[in-house]
Amino acid sequence: MNMVKKKKYEMDLTNGNFFKKILLFSIPLILSGVLQLLYSTADLLIVGDDAAVAAIGSTSSLISLCVNLFMGLSVGANVLTAKCFAVNDKERLSKTVHTSVCVSVIIGTFLSIIGVTFAETFLGLMNNPVPMATTYLRIYFLGMPFNLLYNFCASILRGVGDTKRPLAYLSFSGAINVLLNLIFVYVFKMKVEGVAIATVVSQILSSFLIMRCLIKTKEAYGFSFKKIAIHKTELIEIIKVGLPAGVQGTLFAISNVIIQSSVNQYGKIILSGNSAAVDIGGYVYTVMIALSNAAVSFVGQNMGVKKYENIKKVVGYCLLIVTILGLITGVPAFLLGKQLGKLYSLSSLGIDTMYLRLFYLCVPYFTCGIMDVMVGVLRGMGKSFVPMATSIIGICGFRIVWIYTVFKALVDYNDYHTLRYLYMSYPISWVLTFTAHFIMFMVIYKKITKKHQMEIANANN
Repeated sequence: MNMVKKKKYEMDLTNGNFFKKILLFSIPLILSGVLQLLYSTADLLIVGDDAAVAAIGSTSSLISLCVNLFMGLSVGANVLTAKCFAVNDKERLSKTVHTSVCVSVIIGTFLSIIGVTFAETFLGLMNNPVPMATTYLRIYFLGMPFNLLYNFCASILRGVGDTKRPLAYLSFSGAINVLLNLIFVYVFKMKVEGVAIATVVSQILSSFLIMRCLIKTKEAYGFSFKKIAIHKTELIEIIKVGLPAGVQGTLFAISNVIIQSSVNQYGKIILSGNSAAVDIGGYVYTVMIALSNAAVSFVGQNMGVKKYENIKKVVGYCLLIVTILGLITGVPAFLLGKQLGKLYSLSSLGIDTMYLRLFYLCVPYFTCGIMDVMVGVLRGMGKSFVPMATSIIGICGFRIVWIYTVFKALVDYNDYHTLRYLYMSYPISWVLTFTAHFIMFMVIYKKITKKHQMEIANANN
C-alpha cells in the first residue's frame, strides 16, 4: 500500500508510540478548545454584572441546540478525511475538502438567518428573564457562517493529524477578541452588544486564517475556488457519519435547554451563578473532549488501513488520559469555586449557586470524559448511529424523565438548594451511557475483527 509522505504538520496515526502520539495530538486540541472558551469567558468577565452575565450565559444551551445538528457533520468530514489520507486517496480527499467547505457556508448562512429572525421567540419559549439576551443572541448568530467554516476546516486538518495550525489561528484571533472586548466595553461603553461583536470579529478572523492555510497548501487536502463543488458520494459519506453525530448533539442540547429552562425560573441572581458555573465547567469539558476528538482521528485512520489491532490501544490510552485529566481539572475547579466566582462579579447568592453546580458536575466530570471517548471511538469506526441511539436513552431520555419526575417532586423555586436535584441527573446519565457505549464497542469490534480474519483466510486460500 502506498503511504503518504508526512509533512511537518501531518501525523501518521497508524504507527509508533500511541500514548505519546495521542498526547501530542491532544495538547493542541486542548489549547484550541480553551482559547475558544476564552471568547465567552472574556465576555462574562469584562461585561461584569449579574444581569449581563446572565444574558450571555443563558444563551449557551440555545446556541448549542441550533448549532449541534449541523456541527455534527464536521465529524463526518473528519472521519472521511482521515480514511482518505491514510490510504493516500488524493482524489476523494480533495472532494471531501471542497464538499465540506461548501456545506459549512450554506448551513452557516441558514443558521444565521434563523437565529437572527427567531432569537426573541426562542428565548421566550425558554422563560428567559433577561432582555439583553436577545441582543447578544442576534449578533452572535451573524457570525455563524464563519463559526461553522472554521470548525469544518479544523476537522479536515485534524483528519490529517494536524492540530497545531488551528491552535495558532485561534491564539491570534482569541487575543484580538479580548482586545476588542476591552475597547467596546470600556472605551465605547457598550454592554452585551460590544462583547458579541468582538466574538463575531474573532470568528471571522479565525475562519479567514484557516481558509488561507487550505488555499496555500500544496497537499491533496488543499482548497481551490476553481474546484468548489458539492460531490454527492462524499456528501453521503459525511452525512452517514455526521448526521447521527449532529442528532446526538442536538438531543443533548434539548435536554440541556430543558434543564436551563428549569434554572431560569429561579431568577436572575441564581441564573448568573449557574451561568458562571457553566463557563468554568466548560474548561474541564474542553480538556476532556480533546481526547474524544483524538479518538475519532486515530480510529478513523486505523480503520482506513485496516489496522484493527491498534484500535484497542487507542481506546485504552484515551480512557486513561481522559480520566486523569478529568480529575486534575474537575476537582480543583470545584475546590476553587468560590474564589473563581468573585472574578465574575457575582453576588454572594450567585457564588453559592455556582459552587453548588460545580460540586455535582465538576467532581465526577471524568465520567463524562470516558463516555465521550467511547463516542469518538464508535464514530471513528463509522458507527455513528450507535452512540446516537444509545444517547437518546441514556442521556436525553433519562434527564427528561428525571426532570419531570424526581426534580418536579422535590423542587422549590424559592430555595436554590433544590437545584441539586436537577444537577444530579448529569453524573448518573454519564455513567449509564458510558456503560452502554463500552458494551456496544466490544460487540462491534468483535464483529469487525472476525470479518477481517475471514477475509485474510479467504485470500490465503
